[in-house]
Amino acid sequence: MSKRHSVKYKIDRRLGENIWGRPKSPLNARAYGPGQHGQRRKGKLSDYGLQLRAKQKLKGYYGSITEKGFRRLYDEANRRKGDTGENLIGLLESRLDAIVYRAKFVPTVFAARQFVSHGHILVNGKRVNIPSYQVKVGDKVEIRERSKQLTVVLEAVQLAERDVPDYVEVDHNKMTATYARVPTLSDVPYPVQMEPNLVVEFYSR
Repeated sequence: MSKRHSVKYKIDRRLGENIWGRPKSPLNARAYGPGQHGQRRKGKLSDYGLQLRAKQKLKGYYGSITEKGFRRLYDEANRRKGDTGENLIGLLESRLDAIVYRAKFVPTVFAARQFVSHGHILVNGKRVNIPSYQVKVGDKVEIRERSKQLTVVLEAVQLAERDVPDYVEVDHNKMTATYARVPTLSDVPYPVQMEPNLVVEFYSR
């Protein structure tokens, strides 16, 4: 299993955007990159630089996805009919850890990965501990009975900083969620602008 060694808020500062929209992000107070050269004036990015940045931002948003795993999702999105960028967003949002995060069962995408890995989640009544598991439309995702009173769950449900999107139907009393439909880019409540078209350009070079 991959592990993110850098502090997650450094991703915000390196990219210059609060990509999770968290109130505690240091970017809110220090709107420049980390390190001793972080305050240097940045030059204009090339087309390649813009594409790379778009890929890093989208990949970083979903936590600890490896480059290999992200590339595999892109290849699957490219293989399917329709717009590759929209397909990629649909595949990312169909990951089990993404559904757990969207349902507000946990406070962050990083916590969602850990929560799934530790075996707290059932899909259609069966325990699944693979964060990258692709949830299908109509699948029922729920927290295991003995995990429903965990502090991390109870606190996440009360979070006011984000809402549950309409493509995930949630019952917080029963701690269950149903994946209602595959979202498009405009449906996903990203705190910052994501540009999957530039990610497609990056991998199409």
